[in-house]
Amino acid sequence: MGLAAGALLTLEAAAQTTVPSAASVVPAGKPAAPAPAPVVNAAAQPNPVDASGWTLVRTIALPRPGPASLDRRGNLYLADAQNNVRQYGPDGQPLNTYSPPQPGHTAQLEAWNTAKVLVFYDDRQEILLLDRFMAPLTQVRLPDLLDGMVRTATLAPDDRLWLLDESSLVLRQYDPTGQRIALNTPLDILIGRSKPDFRFMRQYQNNLYLVDRTSGIFVFDNLGNYRKKLPFPGLSAIGFRGDELYYLAGNTVRLFHLYNLTERTLPLPVTTTEIQQVLLGEQYAYILTAAGVGVYKL
Repeated sequence: MGLAAGALLTLEAAAQTTVPSAASVVPAGKPAAPAPAPVVNAAAQPNPVDASGWTLVRTIALPRPGPASLDRRGNLYLADAQNNVRQYGPDGQPLNTYSPPQPGHTAQLEAWNTAKVLVFYDDRQEILLLDRFMAPLTQVRLPDLLDGMVRTATLAPDDRLWLLDESSLVLRQYDPTGQRIALNTPLDILIGRSKPDFRFMRQYQNNLYLVDRTSGIFVFDNLGNYRKKLPFPGLSAIGFRGDELYYLAGNTVRLFHLYNLTERTLPLPVTTTEIQQVLLGEQYAYILTAAGVGVYKL
């Protein structure tokens, strides 16, 4: 496959990265950055401990939050309704904000890589890589790499990109250093006659997990070889904590051990609005609803 040399772009000043401060001055002619989402310290409020034992630390008022991810340091990354990417400390304190220079739908965030944050825009078919201070590094235009439509994407530990080519039903790995497609794994035999609905993908502990809402979670090794399928249908996203895979199931979080295959259930705190996503860190948990994010002490 011929690849255009312009697929990988270096971004110097394509977007605005902001750091919240007590007082800031915006230079003339430069658009003002979005205001930080209001953060309420719940520890100062009465009855912060839920009946299920969850201790509310603070709330982040952020209507209709989008995809979210945690990095290895416990920082939270979250897309807001305007597709800005907001970075918070483990306890929910605002740190930085990335504001894209053009509109686009954020389909996935991936922050587990030690040095980079991946932002996948499915409508523009573009991948943006940010550094840990939310400054843009590189941008990959997927139509320059392949003819099909990429449904989901994620970042490997070696900075290669995993791409789910939905048009061809092929799992591909792109090498940005050599600017070439390095691996191709056809999925048609694995899928059979079912109609897949791929929602999410992430590499963790040398395995790649591809979430199909229709049938379950396909598991591949780090070279794209199929290993097995976990029978967990109906999911849109998953997370990992230690040696466990976890996912939202009603008003609970179910945790599946990756090696001894045991399962356990963690009841969630009562919320006034429906829970959309849960992320579990080492010290804190984050519960996303249509109103924002609740930060809880584990």
